[in-house]
Amino acid sequence: MLGFVAPRLVLLSVPKTGTTALEGALAPRAEIVLRARPEIKHLTMSQFNLRIQPLLANIPGPRFRVAAVLREPISWLGSWYRYRQRPQTLGQPNSTIGISFEGFVQDYLSDERPPYAALGRQSGFVAPAPGKRGPDMLFQYERMDELLRYFETALNCELSLRRVNVSPDADLSLSPETRARLREALAEDYALWESAADPSLRPPPLP
Repeated sequence: MLGFVAPRLVLLSVPKTGTTALEGALAPRAEIVLRARPEIKHLTMSQFNLRIQPLLANIPGPRFRVAAVLREPISWLGSWYRYRQRPQTLGQPNSTIGISFEGFVQDYLSDERPPYAALGRQSGFVAPAPGKRGPDMLFQYERMDELLRYFETALNCELSLRRVNVSPDADLSLSPETRARLREALAEDYALWESAADPSLRPPPLP
């Protein structure tokens, strides 16, 4: 999670949405930087509502607005699958080495997920705490240039991303039946991701 005081912005770090590259570009300009350990870096919207928002409320000025990046859901799962294909995961419970993407997704959709498919959902990550606000703006991972332009305006600077933390290539083909099941199961994720393509839903940066 990154926080910027002057433009009153917070950027949540949704896993597998380019967070390492965004951190590299934006952290030097942030006053609040939560990183290193995953449970700190990847603070959810609900955790932000309950733990960080009360602290930010003490800083005079307008309320902080929250942004997040979402990725096309199959691509998001594919990134996790490829990440867990790295040679160093061999022999670990969360390794996907020797498992097809088809099998991985079917296990993800099962009632009892094995460790390598025990993943949440992006919609769960950005869900607010009861009675609290969700993100003020969403961006698509596939249109990262829109986020960069927004933050360039907000921070009055030029930004560029380096390609880092790249997982190995893998076959991400799915049968039509499995793809349809996944699309149905992740309907909320797809709705949020599709809404992130609409710039009219984002508030303009503060002057």
